[in-house]
Amino acid sequence: GRIYCFYNHNTDRVEEVRREDDGVFTRVDSLGHYVFKYSDDHGRKWSEQRYDVPVREFECDRTNVYGGDLRFFWNVGRPLIVGDAAFLVLHKVGAMGEGFFAQSEGAILRSDNILTEADPERIRFETLPEGDVGLRAPAGGGRVAEEQSLTQLSDGSLFCVYRTVDGFPACAYSRDGGRSWTPPEYLTHAPGGRRVKHPRAANFIWRLGNGRFLYWFHNHGGRPARERGDWNPYDDRNPVWLMAAREVPGPDGPLLEFTQPEILLYDDDPRVRMSYPDLIEEDGRLFATETQKATARVHEVPQEIISGLLGQWDRAEIAHEGLLLELTGDMPETVPMPKLPHFTARDGTRSDFGTKNLRAGFTLDLSMRLEDLASGQVILDSRDTTGQGIALVISERGTVELLMRDRWSECRWDTDAGAVTAGDAVNLTAIVDGGPAIISFVVNGILCDGGDYRQFGWGRFSPHFYDVTGGPQLRIAPALHGAVTALRIYDRALRVSDAVGNWRAGAT
Repeated sequence: GRIYCFYNHNTDRVEEVRREDDGVFTRVDSLGHYVFKYSDDHGRKWSEQRYDVPVREFECDRTNVYGGDLRFFWNVGRPLIVGDAAFLVLHKVGAMGEGFFAQSEGAILRSDNILTEADPERIRFETLPEGDVGLRAPAGGGRVAEEQSLTQLSDGSLFCVYRTVDGFPACAYSRDGGRSWTPPEYLTHAPGGRRVKHPRAANFIWRLGNGRFLYWFHNHGGRPARERGDWNPYDDRNPVWLMAAREVPGPDGPLLEFTQPEILLYDDDPRVRMSYPDLIEEDGRLFATETQKATARVHEVPQEIISGLLGQWDRAEIAHEGLLLELTGDMPETVPMPKLPHFTARDGTRSDFGTKNLRAGFTLDLSMRLEDLASGQVILDSRDTTGQGIALVISERGTVELLMRDRWSECRWDTDAGAVTAGDAVNLTAIVDGGPAIISFVVNGILCDGGDYRQFGWGRFSPHFYDVTGGPQLRIAPALHGAVTALRIYDRALRVSDAVGNWRAGAT
Protein backbone atom coordinates (compact mmCIF):
# COMPACT_ATOMS: atom_id res chain seq x y z
CA GLY A 1 0.00 0.00 0.00
CA ARG A 2 0.93 3.62 -0.51
CA ILE A 3 2.14 5.79 2.38
CA TYR A 4 1.41 9.52 2.45
CA CYS A 5 3.31 12.03 4.57
CA PHE A 6 1.65 15.41 5.13
CA TYR A 7 3.56 18.38 6.52
CA ASN A 8 3.93 22.15 6.35
CA HIS A 9 6.69 23.51 4.13
CA ASN A 10 8.36 26.92 4.07
CA THR A 11 8.31 26.93 0.28
CA ASP A 12 8.86 30.68 0.03
CA ARG A 13 11.95 30.61 2.25
CA VAL A 14 10.56 33.06 4.79
CA GLU A 15 13.34 33.85 7.28
CA GLU A 16 11.37 35.67 9.98
CA VAL A 17 7.75 36.42 10.81
CA ARG A 18 6.09 39.39 12.44
CA ARG A 19 4.39 39.05 15.79
CA GLU A 20 1.10 40.74 16.50
CA ASP A 21 2.90 42.93 19.06
CA ASP A 22 5.35 44.22 16.39
CA GLY A 23 8.19 41.91 17.39
CA VAL A 24 9.57 39.15 15.18
CA PHE A 25 10.24 35.42 15.42
CA THR A 26 13.07 33.73 13.55
CA ARG A 27 11.50 30.32 14.08
CA VAL A 28 9.81 29.61 10.75
CA ASP A 29 8.63 26.00 10.93
CA SER A 30 4.91 26.71 11.28
CA LEU A 31 3.97 28.50 8.09
CA GLY A 32 3.85 28.27 4.33
CA HIS A 33 2.25 25.50 2.30
CA TYR A 34 0.51 22.30 3.37
CA VAL A 35 2.09 19.56 1.27
CA PHE A 36 2.53 15.82 0.93
CA LYS A 37 4.85 13.25 -0.56
CA TYR A 38 4.16 9.56 -1.00
CA SER A 39 6.02 6.26 -0.97
CA ASP A 40 5.10 3.03 -2.73
CA ASP A 41 7.88 0.92 -1.18
CA HIS A 42 7.15 1.20 2.55
CA GLY A 43 9.10 4.42 3.01
CA ARG A 44 12.39 3.43 1.37
CA LYS A 45 11.98 6.05 -1.36
CA TRP A 46 9.66 9.03 -1.61
CA SER A 47 8.19 10.92 -4.52
CA GLU A 48 10.51 13.56 -5.91
CA GLN A 49 7.63 15.96 -6.35
CA ARG A 50 6.00 17.68 -3.40
CA TYR A 51 2.24 18.20 -3.82
CA ASP A 52 0.38 21.20 -2.42
CA VAL A 53 -2.90 20.63 -0.58
CA PRO A 54 -5.44 23.41 -1.19
CA VAL A 55 -6.64 24.78 2.16
CA ARG A 56 -9.60 27.14 2.24
CA GLU A 57 -9.00 30.53 3.84
CA PHE A 58 -10.53 31.21 7.25
CA GLU A 59 -11.16 34.49 9.02
CA CYS A 60 -8.04 33.98 11.13
CA ASP A 61 -5.96 33.77 7.93
CA ARG A 62 -7.38 36.99 6.47
CA THR A 63 -6.88 38.95 9.68
CA ASN A 64 -3.28 37.94 10.41
CA VAL A 65 -0.53 40.55 10.16
CA TYR A 66 0.09 39.61 6.52
CA GLY A 67 -3.58 39.81 5.52
CA GLY A 68 -3.51 36.12 4.61
CA ASP A 69 -0.71 36.42 2.05
CA LEU A 70 1.37 34.30 4.43
CA ARG A 71 -0.43 31.65 6.44
CA PHE A 72 0.60 30.14 9.75
CA PHE A 73 -0.30 26.56 10.69
CA TRP A 74 1.07 23.18 11.68
CA ASN A 75 -0.23 19.64 12.07
CA VAL A 76 0.23 16.74 14.47
CA GLY A 77 -1.48 13.40 14.91
CA ARG A 78 -2.61 10.66 12.58
CA PRO A 79 -5.42 10.96 10.03
CA LEU A 80 -8.80 9.40 10.73
CA ILE A 81 -10.19 6.93 8.20
CA VAL A 82 -13.99 6.84 8.00
CA GLY A 83 -15.32 4.56 5.28
CA ASP A 84 -13.75 5.67 1.99
CA ALA A 85 -12.73 9.08 3.33
CA ALA A 86 -9.70 10.35 5.21
CA PHE A 87 -9.76 13.28 7.64
CA LEU A 88 -6.54 15.22 8.28
CA VAL A 89 -6.34 17.81 11.03
CA LEU A 90 -4.71 21.22 10.53
CA HIS A 91 -4.07 23.82 13.24
CA LYS A 92 -4.48 27.30 11.80
CA VAL A 93 -2.73 30.21 13.51
CA GLY A 94 -4.21 33.69 13.35
CA ALA A 95 -1.48 35.48 15.28
CA MET A 96 2.08 34.88 16.39
CA GLY A 97 3.02 36.38 19.74
CA GLU A 98 2.72 35.41 23.38
CA GLY A 99 3.32 31.68 23.76
CA PHE A 100 4.49 31.63 20.12
CA PHE A 101 1.03 30.72 18.78
CA ALA A 102 -1.08 33.55 20.21
CA GLN A 103 -4.30 32.60 18.40
CA SER A 104 -5.17 29.23 16.91
CA GLU A 105 -8.11 27.10 15.80
CA GLY A 106 -8.68 23.74 14.20
CA ALA A 107 -9.48 22.91 10.59
CA ILE A 108 -10.03 19.53 8.94
CA LEU A 109 -9.08 18.42 5.44
CA ARG A 110 -11.39 15.70 4.14
CA SER A 111 -10.47 13.65 1.09
CA ASP A 112 -13.07 11.36 -0.43
CA ASN A 113 -10.70 9.62 -2.85
CA ILE A 114 -7.19 9.51 -1.38
CA LEU A 115 -7.62 5.84 -0.46
CA THR A 116 -8.35 4.85 -4.06
CA GLU A 117 -6.86 7.49 -6.38
CA ALA A 118 -3.39 6.58 -7.68
CA ASP A 119 -2.70 9.94 -9.35
CA PRO A 120 -1.70 12.44 -6.63
CA GLU A 121 -2.72 15.35 -8.86
CA ARG A 122 -6.32 14.09 -8.83
CA ILE A 123 -6.71 13.72 -5.06
CA ARG A 124 -9.52 15.95 -3.80
CA PHE A 125 -9.49 17.85 -0.49
CA GLU A 126 -12.31 19.74 1.22
CA THR A 127 -11.67 22.15 4.10
CA LEU A 128 -14.01 21.77 7.07
CA PRO A 129 -15.93 22.95 8.99
CA GLU A 130 -18.09 24.96 6.63
CA GLY A 131 -17.82 28.72 7.03
CA ASP A 132 -14.64 30.58 7.91
CA VAL A 133 -14.25 29.82 11.62
CA GLY A 134 -12.59 26.65 12.86
CA LEU A 135 -12.79 24.74 16.12
CA ARG A 136 -12.03 27.33 18.78
CA ALA A 137 -11.96 27.45 22.57
CA PRO A 138 -15.32 27.47 24.36
CA ALA A 139 -17.13 30.77 24.79
CA GLY A 140 -15.36 32.85 27.41
CA GLY A 141 -12.12 30.92 26.97
CA GLY A 142 -8.79 32.00 25.59
CA ARG A 143 -7.62 32.48 22.02
CA VAL A 144 -5.81 29.14 21.73
CA ALA A 145 -7.43 25.94 20.39
CA GLU A 146 -5.05 23.54 18.70
CA GLU A 147 -3.74 20.01 18.14
CA GLN A 148 -7.19 18.62 17.52
CA SER A 149 -7.58 14.83 17.83
CA LEU A 150 -10.42 13.10 15.98
CA THR A 151 -12.19 9.80 16.50
CA GLN A 152 -15.36 8.21 15.17
CA LEU A 153 -18.32 7.10 17.28
CA SER A 154 -20.47 4.05 16.63
CA ASP A 155 -23.18 5.97 14.73
CA GLY A 156 -20.67 7.69 12.44
CA SER A 157 -20.49 10.89 14.49
CA LEU A 158 -17.11 12.52 15.00
CA PHE A 159 -15.65 13.52 18.35
CA CYS A 160 -12.80 16.02 18.58
CA VAL A 161 -10.71 16.94 21.63
CA TYR A 162 -7.97 19.56 21.70
CA ARG A 163 -5.73 21.69 23.88
CA THR A 164 -6.32 25.24 25.10
CA VAL A 165 -4.56 27.63 27.50
CA ASP A 166 -7.55 27.64 29.85
CA GLY A 167 -6.42 24.74 32.05
CA PHE A 168 -8.98 22.41 30.46
CA PRO A 169 -9.13 20.58 27.12
CA ALA A 170 -11.98 21.47 24.79
CA CYS A 171 -14.17 19.14 22.76
CA ALA A 172 -16.97 19.11 20.21
CA TYR A 173 -19.14 16.62 18.32
CA SER A 174 -20.10 16.56 14.64
CA ARG A 175 -23.16 14.66 13.43
CA ASP A 176 -22.65 15.51 9.74
CA GLY A 177 -19.15 14.37 8.88
CA GLY A 178 -17.31 17.43 10.17
CA ARG A 179 -19.28 20.07 8.27
CA SER A 180 -20.67 21.54 11.46
CA TRP A 181 -19.88 21.04 15.13
CA THR A 182 -21.57 21.44 18.47
CA PRO A 183 -20.49 24.59 20.31
CA PRO A 184 -17.10 23.75 21.84
CA GLU A 185 -17.20 22.83 25.52
CA TYR A 186 -14.58 21.91 28.07
CA LEU A 187 -14.16 18.15 28.33
CA THR A 188 -15.92 16.57 31.31
CA HIS A 189 -15.66 13.13 32.91
CA ALA A 190 -19.34 12.58 32.09
CA PRO A 191 -21.86 14.73 30.23
CA GLY A 192 -22.53 17.71 32.48
CA GLY A 193 -20.00 16.47 35.04
CA ARG A 194 -16.65 17.48 36.46
CA ARG A 195 -14.20 19.07 34.04
CA VAL A 196 -11.04 17.26 33.01
CA LYS A 197 -7.86 19.22 33.75
CA HIS A 198 -5.07 19.56 31.22
CA PRO A 199 -2.35 22.07 30.25
CA ARG A 200 -1.26 23.22 26.79
CA ALA A 201 -0.14 19.82 25.56
CA ALA A 202 -1.29 17.21 23.09
CA ASN A 203 -4.26 15.26 24.42
CA PHE A 204 -5.26 12.52 22.04
CA ILE A 205 -8.08 10.00 21.90
CA TRP A 206 -8.16 6.64 20.13
CA ARG A 207 -10.95 4.18 19.44
CA LEU A 208 -10.15 0.57 20.30
CA GLY A 209 -11.26 -2.48 18.39
CA ASN A 210 -13.84 -3.26 21.08
CA GLY A 211 -15.58 0.10 20.62
CA ARG A 212 -14.19 1.70 23.77
CA PHE A 213 -11.71 4.58 23.76
CA LEU A 214 -8.44 5.57 25.42
CA TYR A 215 -7.51 9.19 26.17
CA TRP A 216 -3.99 10.55 26.84
CA PHE A 217 -3.65 13.67 29.01
CA HIS A 218 -1.71 15.17 31.94
CA ASN A 219 -4.33 15.61 34.68
CA HIS A 220 -3.63 19.07 36.06
CA GLY A 221 -4.49 22.69 35.33
CA GLY A 222 -7.82 24.39 35.87
CA ARG A 223 -8.57 27.82 37.26
CA PRO A 224 -5.82 27.76 39.93
CA ALA A 225 -3.20 27.32 37.19
CA ARG A 226 -4.75 29.85 34.84
CA GLU A 227 -4.92 32.52 37.53
CA ARG A 228 -1.27 32.09 38.48
CA GLY A 229 0.70 34.94 37.02
CA ASP A 230 3.74 32.76 36.35
CA TRP A 231 2.01 29.69 34.91
CA ASN A 232 3.61 28.31 31.77
CA PRO A 233 0.92 26.09 30.23
CA TYR A 234 3.55 24.21 28.20
CA ASP A 235 5.05 22.78 31.42
CA ASP A 236 4.35 19.58 33.36
CA ARG A 237 3.77 16.91 30.72
CA ASN A 238 5.04 14.30 33.17
CA PRO A 239 3.52 11.95 34.14
CA VAL A 240 1.17 10.86 31.39
CA TRP A 241 -2.28 9.76 32.51
CA LEU A 242 -4.71 7.52 30.66
CA MET A 243 -8.49 7.28 30.87
CA ALA A 244 -10.90 4.94 29.15
CA ALA A 245 -14.14 6.19 27.65
CA ARG A 246 -17.38 4.66 26.49
CA GLU A 247 -20.43 5.90 24.65
CA VAL A 248 -23.60 6.91 26.49
CA PRO A 249 -26.87 8.08 24.91
CA GLY A 250 -27.24 11.80 24.21
CA PRO A 251 -30.14 13.85 22.84
CA ASP A 252 -28.62 14.02 19.33
CA GLY A 253 -26.38 10.97 19.32
CA PRO A 254 -23.84 9.22 21.50
CA LEU A 255 -21.66 11.14 23.95
CA LEU A 256 -18.54 10.01 25.80
CA GLU A 257 -18.04 9.39 29.50
CA PHE A 258 -14.66 8.67 31.03
CA THR A 259 -13.21 6.56 33.82
CA GLN A 260 -10.91 7.74 36.57
CA PRO A 261 -7.34 8.01 35.24
CA GLU A 262 -4.24 5.90 35.73
CA ILE A 263 -0.60 6.88 35.39
CA LEU A 264 0.74 5.40 32.16
CA LEU A 265 4.27 6.82 31.81
CA TYR A 266 6.63 8.92 33.89
CA ASP A 267 10.22 10.14 33.90
CA ASP A 268 12.28 10.48 37.06
CA ASP A 269 13.01 14.10 36.13
CA PRO A 270 9.72 16.00 36.60
CA ARG A 271 10.76 18.60 34.03
CA VAL A 272 11.09 16.07 31.22
CA ARG A 273 8.01 16.41 29.01
CA MET A 274 6.48 13.45 27.17
CA SER A 275 3.99 14.19 24.44
CA TYR A 276 2.86 13.75 20.82
CA PRO A 277 1.71 10.17 21.29
CA ASP A 278 0.12 7.58 19.11
CA LEU A 279 -1.48 4.25 19.93
CA ILE A 280 -1.14 1.02 17.97
CA GLU A 281 -3.43 -1.96 18.61
CA GLU A 282 -2.30 -5.31 17.25
CA ASP A 283 -3.35 -8.86 18.18
CA GLY A 284 -4.83 -7.72 21.48
CA ARG A 285 -1.71 -5.78 22.46
CA LEU A 286 -1.41 -2.00 22.73
CA PHE A 287 1.69 0.07 22.07
CA ALA A 288 2.07 3.77 22.85
CA THR A 289 4.60 6.01 21.13
CA GLU A 290 5.86 9.33 22.49
CA THR A 291 8.76 11.74 22.43
CA GLN A 292 10.26 14.15 24.94
CA LYS A 293 11.73 16.40 22.21
CA ALA A 294 14.91 14.35 21.83
CA THR A 295 14.12 10.62 21.79
CA ALA A 296 11.16 8.80 20.26
CA ARG A 297 10.06 5.71 22.15
CA VAL A 298 7.61 2.83 21.85
CA HIS A 299 6.08 1.33 25.00
CA GLU A 300 3.88 -1.72 25.30
CA VAL A 301 0.97 -0.75 27.53
CA PRO A 302 0.62 -3.23 30.41
CA GLN A 303 -2.54 -5.27 29.99
CA GLU A 304 -3.46 -4.79 33.64
CA ILE A 305 -3.73 -1.03 33.11
CA ILE A 306 -6.07 -1.48 30.15
CA SER A 307 -8.20 -4.19 31.74
CA GLY A 308 -8.44 -2.13 34.92
CA LEU A 309 -9.59 0.97 33.06
CA LEU A 310 -12.06 -0.87 30.84
CA GLY A 311 -13.48 -2.74 33.83
CA GLN A 312 -13.72 0.29 36.06
CA TRP A 313 -17.41 1.00 35.39
CA ASP A 314 -18.45 -2.38 36.84
CA ARG A 315 -15.67 -3.41 39.20
CA ALA A 316 -16.96 -4.04 42.72
CA GLU A 317 -14.41 -6.25 44.45
CA ILE A 318 -11.72 -5.84 47.07
CA ALA A 319 -8.13 -5.97 45.81
CA HIS A 320 -6.15 -8.66 47.64
CA GLU A 321 -2.73 -8.59 45.99
CA GLY A 322 -0.22 -7.12 48.42
CA LEU A 323 -2.70 -6.96 51.31
CA LEU A 324 -0.79 -6.69 54.60
CA LEU A 325 -3.62 -5.86 56.99
CA GLU A 326 -7.39 -6.04 56.76
CA LEU A 327 -9.75 -4.99 59.55
CA THR A 328 -13.51 -4.57 59.42
CA GLY A 329 -16.22 -3.98 61.97
CA ASP A 330 -15.24 -2.88 65.48
CA MET A 331 -11.73 -1.47 65.36
CA PRO A 332 -9.07 -2.17 67.98
CA GLU A 333 -7.25 0.85 69.36
CA THR A 334 -3.89 -0.52 68.26
CA VAL A 335 -2.54 -3.29 66.04
CA PRO A 336 1.01 -4.30 65.13
CA MET A 337 2.17 -1.99 62.37
CA PRO A 338 2.83 -3.93 59.15
CA LYS A 339 6.30 -3.55 57.71
CA LEU A 340 6.09 -1.23 54.71
CA PRO A 341 8.47 -1.63 51.77
CA HIS A 342 11.63 0.44 51.65
CA PHE A 343 11.63 3.04 48.89
CA THR A 344 15.40 2.98 48.41
CA ALA A 345 18.41 0.84 49.31
CA ARG A 346 22.16 0.79 48.88
CA ASP A 347 23.10 -0.45 45.41
CA GLY A 348 25.84 -3.06 45.82
CA THR A 349 26.33 -3.31 42.08
CA ARG A 350 27.58 0.27 41.86
CA SER A 351 31.21 1.13 42.52
CA ASP A 352 30.14 4.02 44.74
CA PHE A 353 27.41 1.96 46.50
CA GLY A 354 24.92 4.74 45.78
CA THR A 355 21.15 4.76 45.92
CA LYS A 356 18.98 2.15 44.27
CA ASN A 357 15.39 3.23 43.73
CA LEU A 358 13.23 0.21 44.53
CA ARG A 359 10.11 1.67 42.86
CA ALA A 360 8.14 0.49 45.89
CA GLY A 361 5.00 1.90 47.41
CA PHE A 362 2.12 1.33 49.79
CA THR A 363 -1.57 2.11 50.07
CA LEU A 364 -3.91 2.95 52.92
CA ASP A 365 -7.54 2.14 52.17
CA LEU A 366 -10.14 2.89 54.81
CA SER A 367 -13.79 3.53 55.37
CA MET A 368 -14.87 5.96 58.04
CA ARG A 369 -17.50 8.38 59.22
CA LEU A 370 -16.47 11.77 60.60
CA GLU A 371 -18.62 13.87 62.91
CA ASP A 372 -16.77 17.04 61.96
CA LEU A 373 -13.62 18.22 60.19
CA ALA A 374 -12.01 20.03 63.10
CA SER A 375 -8.25 20.23 62.57
CA GLY A 376 -5.86 18.19 64.66
CA GLN A 377 -7.83 14.95 64.61
CA VAL A 378 -5.77 11.81 64.06
CA ILE A 379 -7.21 8.95 62.02
CA LEU A 380 -4.16 6.65 61.85
CA ASP A 381 -0.72 7.03 63.42
CA SER A 382 2.36 4.79 63.31
CA ARG A 383 4.87 7.47 64.29
CA ASP A 384 7.49 6.65 66.89
CA THR A 385 8.92 9.02 69.48
CA THR A 386 11.17 10.64 66.86
CA GLY A 387 8.24 11.30 64.54
CA GLN A 388 9.27 8.67 62.01
CA GLY A 389 6.32 6.85 60.44
CA ILE A 390 3.00 7.73 58.83
CA ALA A 391 -0.14 9.47 60.02
CA LEU A 392 -3.51 10.39 58.57
CA VAL A 393 -4.84 13.58 60.15
CA ILE A 394 -7.42 16.29 59.61
CA SER A 395 -5.58 19.38 58.41
CA GLU A 396 -6.26 23.03 59.16
CA ARG A 397 -8.04 23.18 55.79
CA GLY A 398 -10.52 20.49 56.80
CA THR A 399 -8.92 17.94 54.49
CA VAL A 400 -7.47 14.50 55.19
CA GLU A 401 -3.69 14.78 55.13
CA LEU A 402 -1.07 12.05 54.89
CA LEU A 403 2.20 12.68 56.72
CA MET A 404 5.26 10.56 55.98
CA ARG A 405 8.60 10.84 57.74
CA ASP A 406 11.74 8.75 57.56
CA ARG A 407 15.06 9.27 59.29
CA TRP A 408 15.94 12.42 57.33
CA SER A 409 12.94 13.94 55.59
CA GLU A 410 9.22 14.55 55.82
CA CYS A 411 6.45 14.89 53.27
CA ARG A 412 2.74 15.64 53.42
CA TRP A 413 -0.11 15.78 50.93
CA ASP A 414 -3.85 16.08 51.41
CA THR A 415 -7.17 15.49 49.70
CA ASP A 416 -8.92 18.17 47.72
CA ALA A 417 -10.94 20.68 49.70
CA GLY A 418 -14.50 19.38 50.05
CA ALA A 419 -13.70 15.84 48.93
CA VAL A 420 -14.22 14.48 52.45
CA THR A 421 -17.37 15.65 54.21
CA ALA A 422 -18.60 15.26 57.77
CA GLY A 423 -21.57 13.07 58.56
CA ASP A 424 -21.26 10.90 55.46
CA ALA A 425 -19.71 7.50 54.93
CA VAL A 426 -16.32 8.03 53.31
CA ASN A 427 -14.06 5.58 51.52
CA LEU A 428 -10.57 7.01 51.21
CA THR A 429 -7.57 5.50 49.46
CA ALA A 430 -4.14 7.09 49.91
CA ILE A 431 -1.79 5.76 47.22
CA VAL A 432 1.95 6.28 47.68
CA ASP A 433 3.71 5.27 44.47
CA GLY A 434 7.49 5.16 44.64
CA GLY A 435 7.82 4.76 40.87
CA PRO A 436 6.95 8.32 39.88
CA ALA A 437 7.21 9.38 43.57
CA ILE A 438 3.60 10.55 43.64
CA ILE A 439 0.94 10.61 46.36
CA SER A 440 -2.67 10.55 45.23
CA PHE A 441 -6.03 10.24 46.95
CA VAL A 442 -9.17 8.50 45.74
CA VAL A 443 -12.27 9.52 47.72
CA ASN A 444 -15.49 7.59 47.14
CA GLY A 445 -14.21 6.35 43.81
CA ILE A 446 -13.07 9.78 42.54
CA LEU A 447 -9.39 10.63 42.06
CA CYS A 448 -8.58 14.04 43.54
CA ASP A 449 -7.48 16.41 40.76
CA GLY A 450 -7.18 19.64 42.74
CA GLY A 451 -10.55 21.03 41.67
CA ASP A 452 -10.78 24.80 42.08
CA TYR A 453 -8.46 24.48 45.09
CA ARG A 454 -5.11 23.88 43.40
CA GLN A 455 -3.51 23.01 40.07
CA PHE A 456 -2.56 19.46 41.05
CA GLY A 457 -4.65 16.91 42.92
CA TRP A 458 -1.61 14.65 43.20
CA GLY A 459 1.68 15.56 44.84
CA ARG A 460 5.31 14.54 44.57
CA PHE A 461 7.52 13.29 47.38
CA SER A 462 11.28 12.96 47.63
CA PRO A 463 12.74 10.05 45.64
CA HIS A 464 15.27 9.70 48.47
CA PHE A 465 12.75 8.47 51.04
CA TYR A 466 13.96 5.36 52.84
CA ASP A 467 11.51 3.72 55.26
CA VAL A 468 8.31 5.19 56.72
CA THR A 469 6.99 2.22 58.71
CA GLY A 470 7.60 4.03 61.99
CA GLY A 471 6.97 2.43 65.37
CA PRO A 472 5.84 -1.11 66.18
CA GLN A 473 2.19 -0.16 66.75
CA LEU A 474 -0.44 1.42 64.54
CA ARG A 475 -2.91 3.54 66.49
CA ILE A 476 -6.40 3.62 64.99
CA ALA A 477 -8.55 6.70 65.57
CA PRO A 478 -6.55 7.82 68.62
CA ALA A 479 -8.01 11.33 68.42
CA LEU A 480 -10.98 11.21 66.09
CA HIS A 481 -14.50 12.62 66.23
CA GLY A 482 -15.97 9.65 64.42
CA ALA A 483 -15.05 6.06 63.64
CA VAL A 484 -12.98 3.99 61.25
CA THR A 485 -15.12 1.08 60.04
CA ALA A 486 -12.70 -0.70 57.70
CA LEU A 487 -8.95 -0.56 57.15
CA ARG A 488 -6.66 -2.17 54.59
CA ILE A 489 -2.94 -1.64 54.18
CA TYR A 490 -1.12 -2.83 51.06
CA ASP A 491 2.58 -3.24 50.36
CA ARG A 492 2.13 -1.79 46.89
CA ALA A 493 0.69 1.27 45.23
CA LEU A 494 -2.82 0.30 44.21
CA ARG A 495 -3.94 1.35 40.79
CA VAL A 496 -6.78 3.84 40.76
CA SER A 497 -8.97 1.11 39.25
CA ASP A 498 -8.26 -1.03 42.33
CA ALA A 499 -9.32 1.83 44.59
CA VAL A 500 -12.53 2.32 42.62
CA GLY A 501 -13.27 -1.40 42.98
CA ASN A 502 -12.64 -1.26 46.74
CA TRP A 503 -14.98 1.70 47.09
CA ARG A 504 -17.76 0.12 45.05
CA ALA A 505 -17.42 -3.19 46.92
CA GLY A 506 -17.93 -1.34 50.18
CA ALA A 507 -20.72 0.82 48.81
CA THR A 508 -22.68 -2.21 47.64
